[in-house]
Amino acid sequence: MKTKLTLVLIMIFGILITGCKQNEQKIDIVNNEFPEQKAELQKVIDGIFKSIQDKDADKLISYHIYGPKFTEFRNDAPRFGSKGNEEYERGFVGAISAFDYNLGDLKIDVFGNVAIVTFVADFRPTIANKVHQIWANVTLVFVKVNDTWKITHEHFSQFEKNKKKS
Repeated sequence: MKTKLTLVLIMIFGILITGCKQNEQKIDIVNNEFPEQKAELQKVIDGIFKSIQDKDADKLISYHIYGPKFTEFRNDAPRFGSKGNEEYERGFVGAISAFDYNLGDLKIDVFGNVAIVTFVADFRPTIANKVHQIWANVTLVFVKVNDTWKITHEHFSQFEKNKKKS
C-alpha cells in the first residue's frame, strides 16, 4: 500500500512540475514592445519636462536614481556622476524663466526593467530674458526601481542644426 501511495504522489508531483513548466512564458526583452511600460515612461518624460517648465528642481531631481552607477555625458565634457548632474540640473532650472521644447523622433525601448529613451531635443530656454536655441541628441537610460522608472544615465550631445555636412 505504501508503494502505491508513494508512486501516486510521485506521479502527481511530476504532473504538477510538468504543468508549471508548460505555463512558464519566456519573455523576449529584445522584440516585445511592452506597451504598458512605454506608457509609464511617456508619463515620466512628460513629468520631467513639466518640472523644468514649473522650475521645480526638486521634482526634476526626483526622476533620477543617484548613486555610484549613475553617469552622464554632456557634449565633449568628461563623464559626470550624481553630484555633477544634480548641480547642473539645479543650476539650469534656477537660471531659466521659461522653457519651451519639442522632442523629435522620440523612441522608447523597454528591456524588462531597463529602458532606453532617445530623441532629438529642440530646447528653447529663456535665460536672462533671451531665448536660446539648443539642439541635441539625447539618450536617457531608465531602470525600474520599486515600480518607478528612474534615470540612471544621461547622454546629451549638442549640435548645430544648420551646420552643413561635407
